[in-house]
Amino acid sequence: MPCGNAKLFLKSVIKNITLIEAAGGLVMNTAGDFLFIYRNDKWDLPKGKIEKDEKVKEAAVREVEEECGIKVSKLNEKICKTYHVYISRGEVVLKKTHWFAMDSKGKDKLKPQKEEGITDVRWFKKEHIEPIVENTFPSIMDVLHKEKLVTNKLMPLRG
Repeated sequence: MPCGNAKLFLKSVIKNITLIEAAGGLVMNTAGDFLFIYRNDKWDLPKGKIEKDEKVKEAAVREVEEECGIKVSKLNEKICKTYHVYISRGEVVLKKTHWFAMDSKGKDKLKPQKEEGITDVRWFKKEHIEPIVENTFPSIMDVLHKEKLVTNKLMPLRG
């Protein structure tokens, strides 16, 4: 059945679910490599919940640094926002994530934040991100697509 007012319908849906706002980043080092984390058997980008009274940009940098053990040397432009839905404790949760491009000098020893379920943190060359593309989430593919690391939602760009 068609919906008469899509905005009104969306507002009613949002009222009945928990919205969590998060922030994270696509980090590039001076060698042009990109930082990815491995959590829950999938490659992912570092991100996390925005804390009360925290600015979105601050949360993005904090989460990247905490989850990967690196220092962000520069916060660049906002890439995009992604949305995904999951079930937590029997409740539907909508997660809105703000993504930023970031730079790192890349000299830090990578240290996965184990208490967050991260088992690996690794730099990938742009032309070697096939393992990411083959085993990640649709929202991460959206970020990679937006940043032109993949030509479409399925294939990596050849360097």
